Amino acid sequence: MKRLLPIAASLLLLCSAGAVAAGEAYELPKEDAQYKQCLGFAKKLGWEGGGEKSPNKGQTKLQAFCACMWHETPDDFKGNLATFAESKKGKELNKMCEKYADWGD
Repeated sequence: MKRLLPIAASLLLLCSAGAVAAGEAYELPKEDAQYKQCLGFAKKLGWEGGGEKSPNKGQTKLQAFCACMWHETPDDFKGNLATFAESKKGKELNKMCEKYADWGD
């Protein structure tokens, strides 16, 4: 039983990685207010490299990052995706979405 718990946790983590684990591109929620807010906030802060192409066809790094954040936060999340990414609670999701967008350290 003690061995089963870490395995179950690992499987849950892999499944929650959504399109990232599957190697697919997230659909851009272009008309969504929360997605637009993420784009605008990041542009306002001047995050470097956001306009560069991401590995995902037709997406900049900023678009890919915000799409990842939008898709991976819970459906009932109503806050600012960009500020959430910079919070202590959003740290792991930020790391995953930066990797997805090929953006960051």
